[in-house]
Amino acid sequence: MSLHIACSKRQELVKALALPKSFHQRPLPPLCIAFASVDGRKLFQEALSGSYMHIYFPLAEQFTTQTEPSFCGLTTLVMCLNALRMDPGRPWKSAWRWYSEEMLDCACASVAVVKEKGISLPEFVALAKCQGLVALETRATAALTLDVFRTVVRASCATSSEVLVVNYSRKTFEQTGDGHFSPIGGYNAASDMVLLMDVARFKYPPHWVSLPLLLQSMQQIDASSGLPRGYVLLKQGPTTLCMAPPDSNQAMER
Repeated sequence: MSLHIACSKRQELVKALALPKSFHQRPLPPLCIAFASVDGRKLFQEALSGSYMHIYFPLAEQFTTQTEPSFCGLTTLVMCLNALRMDPGRPWKSAWRWYSEEMLDCACASVAVVKEKGISLPEFVALAKCQGLVALETRATAALTLDVFRTVVRASCATSSEVLVVNYSRKTFEQTGDGHFSPIGGYNAASDMVLLMDVARFKYPPHWVSLPLLLQSMQQIDASSGLPRGYVLLKQGPTTLCMAPPDSNQAMER
């Protein structure tokens, strides 16, 4: 090997070592079943033949990836707002009214602060209400039994008019990280598993998890509040906070 080639390879190695540590996704732990895997597809097909996949389709139309590592709450809310066909009442781009993460800059949860610190369950609820949604929060205390939670999941997944968002600890599923927000995209009654449509798709794909284990993950204490995590039921409210200008439909489409 010539001296020039050896020096070039050494420089490449030094340059590579100087780069910050990075990742391309994470393998799903055994407690989770990837949506696109053989078992995941089987669970999906079984669930489709039942009554608890109605919410999947509006959510799948709007499934997106969070644009910042701390935006799981914002992106989940954006996905739900668009799935529930909420009108933001103000332009997103050109003449189009549509929800995106930067549209959720509000006094109750500044986008800049969320980018730095993430969002808490009460802040998520407040932000959802600011956009005109009915948001019903439930903490996973001892009062939330498995049977009660299962009933809530079934009722939510059997309709396309409401979305169930869970705030849970990833640690329970042996995933990296901790607090996270995800919408539930369906329920397989035979296996008692739910489909988590994880918006951190750069990290984990959508996956099926055990309903009892999901409840356990919601029962974990949130260090920021000292309270257990929980879930939020979202549905359209009677009015939106922001109304579109009366002539907005006359704007030019692009």
